[in-house]
Amino acid sequence: MSGIGWSELWAQPGPVLALAPMQDVTDWAFWNLMTRYGGADLYVTEYFRVTETSRLDRHILRSIDENPTGRPASGQLIGNDPVALARAARELQRHPVVAVDLNLGCPAPVVYRKCAGGGLLRDLARVDRILGALREAVTIPFTVKTRIGFDSGRDFDALLGLFTKHAVDLVTVHARTVLEMYRPGVHLEFVARAAEVLRCPVIANGDVDDAARALEVTRSRGARGVMIGRGAIRNPWIFAQTRELAAGLEPVLPTGREVLAYVHALYAATFPPDGEERLQVQKIKKYLNFLGAGVGPEFLHAMRRVTEREALFAVCAVHLDHDAPMALRDAGLAAGG
Repeated sequence: MSGIGWSELWAQPGPVLALAPMQDVTDWAFWNLMTRYGGADLYVTEYFRVTETSRLDRHILRSIDENPTGRPASGQLIGNDPVALARAARELQRHPVVAVDLNLGCPAPVVYRKCAGGGLLRDLARVDRILGALREAVTIPFTVKTRIGFDSGRDFDALLGLFTKHAVDLVTVHARTVLEMYRPGVHLEFVARAAEVLRCPVIANGDVDDAARALEVTRSRGARGVMIGRGAIRNPWIFAQTRELAAGLEPVLPTGREVLAYVHALYAATFPPDGEERLQVQKIKKYLNFLGAGVGPEFLHAMRRVTEREALFAVCAVHLDHDAPMALRDAGLAAGG
């Protein structure tokens, strides 16, 4: 476990930078890869699915038990049964986590239709019971990652009231509704509202696309830090760049060849020992969909058509084998979309 504790994390100067939990993406291998590029201050696991009969997923536990980052790790739970969630939280605390996090934001229909993740935001009475059960079970910091509401932000103040009632230690606000999924545009006024009302730190999440955006969100909205997900897949240098900008330095942009080397490293890091090349190519293309938003539509079009490793890296070389610096911003966000 990292020697950096919860208190030390929040005592550091500048914004706290967290890597967002992304299912089937932010596993041990991806955490390990991020450390090569500067890494986050705080890592949150993929969510543990919690039911009456579930046990903690060993694959996800590896990220905690063999934490390769040298930084604190938090374990995230998702479910809708207060008793089962409390049991899972007690089990999770036997592992080296600095906090237990509750997912109140997953927008996947297969999740919210089961009244879990973002689906819980339609039932604040159940959220109240879950928070109470977890607050009683968790003896280390207890945190929540939430959306602003299911289909609107009309109940956001009531939700903040529940977080205060149950003395939540940190709230991450993904400033979209559940039904907005990941469409461009976030409602940062809700981040500001949470920072104003809550007695705990608030982290902003959603459309944090570069270092300037990270600092703008923290300085103008009162957030103590930012949580970055898709932006870190596209640009793993984003954490180091944010620290550089916060220190008054010009962020160092990677060259095309450095981005190309990242793609090769990403392919190798996420290739399981018993994996098949065909399946790995399909898997890596999911990552490259995020990277491609910062490279261009021609790259995206060509990359999506290939099915073999050699062809995939040939496409990458055409677009990335150069020494020009790359900002790797999402073109849609950069255009204000």
